[in-house]
Amino acid sequence: MIMNGKRKLSENTDVLTGTQQVIRMALETMNEPPAMFDLLKEPLRMLTVRIPVKMDDGSVQVFTGYRAQHNDAIGPTKGGVRFHPDVTAEEVKALSMWMSIKCGIVALPYGGGKGGVACDPRTMSMRELEALSRGYVRAISQMVGPAKDIPAPDVYTNSQVMAWMMDEYSRIREFDSPSFITGKPLVLGGSYGRESSTALGVTIVLKEAAKMAGMEVSGSRIIIQGFGNAGSYLAKFLHDAGAVIVGIADARGALYDPNGLDILELLDRRDSFGAVTHLYPNRITNQELLVKECDILVPAAIENQLTEQNAPNIQAKLIVEAANGPTTYAATEILSNRGVLIVPDVLASAGGVVVSYFEWVQNNQGYYWPLEEVNAKLEQLLVDAFHKVYQTSATRRVNMRLAAYIVGLKRMTEAVKWRGWI
Repeated sequence: MIMNGKRKLSENTDVLTGTQQVIRMALETMNEPPAMFDLLKEPLRMLTVRIPVKMDDGSVQVFTGYRAQHNDAIGPTKGGVRFHPDVTAEEVKALSMWMSIKCGIVALPYGGGKGGVACDPRTMSMRELEALSRGYVRAISQMVGPAKDIPAPDVYTNSQVMAWMMDEYSRIREFDSPSFITGKPLVLGGSYGRESSTALGVTIVLKEAAKMAGMEVSGSRIIIQGFGNAGSYLAKFLHDAGAVIVGIADARGALYDPNGLDILELLDRRDSFGAVTHLYPNRITNQELLVKECDILVPAAIENQLTEQNAPNIQAKLIVEAANGPTTYAATEILSNRGVLIVPDVLASAGGVVVSYFEWVQNNQGYYWPLEEVNAKLEQLLVDAFHKVYQTSATRRVNMRLAAYIVGLKRMTEAVKWRGWI
């Protein structure tokens, strides 16, 4: 649909189609030829695998897994592996495309990759998870590697899963391969700061955005939807910065108190999957939480939480996306037109891939940095990236999401042209 000479996007909650629409808009704004969109609208490679696992009860269950490599014009692809019952091929494709844009925004020498297995690790034993992790690596081993495609943790995967995957890959290749994967335990070549890097990155970007919005983080009332790895670390970082956390949510519900929640108690009582709200009687729903009064809203859960249906009722003045795809483009336009500053996921949650890059560099060098150096380098990269996107938004008079895509795609389109692909 075209309105006033510009492409107008209708509400779309399909993550792949929605991502393609914004990529098209960004490339059109950049005056790229149609062939560029044809190249970038889907991953260059997409592998679907079937993984048989002998379960503890003696039965064999066959799981479906995926690995997508969006574009390697700049360098090897990079991206996490998620274990989740709702993993689909379309989601993995979209996530690989978001990773390309993230890497472009922070100027990393990577394209985007992503992987996933449709499973529910919450119902599986450690032995079953190990068998699944090793089986996944065996299935994708021909298309991944330190100079090809570097996996990392994602939803419901962690340093233990990465350790199993690295060990399996090293057995296949018959040499130790720490730079094949990131998010590993420190003793196996992991980096200081990796576990909390996504949340620290969100905190760094949130502070910069608050300055631009004329706000102070200290004393601000903040809602965090999602209390997993990123959301819980984020709650702690913002609490330590003097913010008042008035709302949190997990998969079972949400808690809200306009006077502030006891974050230290909630952090102490949460389980390994981030669930805590079921322990309290005064739960509300996730959707009820999103429209509660606050200064800053941080969606840190799943896709499509802010839509054109609830966008008019959002009370936050600043939205910082820690989750992947929590806001549809239709909601983005509604909120931006209301003067709400939205820091998009591809910028706000880039801290994880930045420190994964640092881990890969350290593995390749065989020299490891102290935590202070990792965090200082992370802050410099993200502050520079935020202001680049913010300036692009102001100069081109587009919202921050479209500006982020423009910045993120620029290096990739240049690399494609230099290689002679287009």
